[in-house]
Amino acid sequence: MTDLPDAPVYEVVINHEEQYSIWPQEQQVPLGWSKVGIQGTKDECLDYVERVWTDMRPLSVRRWSEAE
Repeated sequence: MTDLPDAPVYEVVINHEEQYSIWPQEQQVPLGWSKVGIQGTKDECLDYVERVWTDMRPLSVRRWSEAE
């Protein structure tokens, strides 16, 4: 994590549809979202999301597609 004194820290969050987002660490995570356990600068968090969120379809759509 970059140690810039004024750089905000972000958390990676996920919802029940396995969609990712980032959220400022000092703010409460919105209802329906959970912390993943990854935090850092905005760029670090976005890099993580880009690496792990390879299928952007919501979980319900992926399951529906697999069932066909």
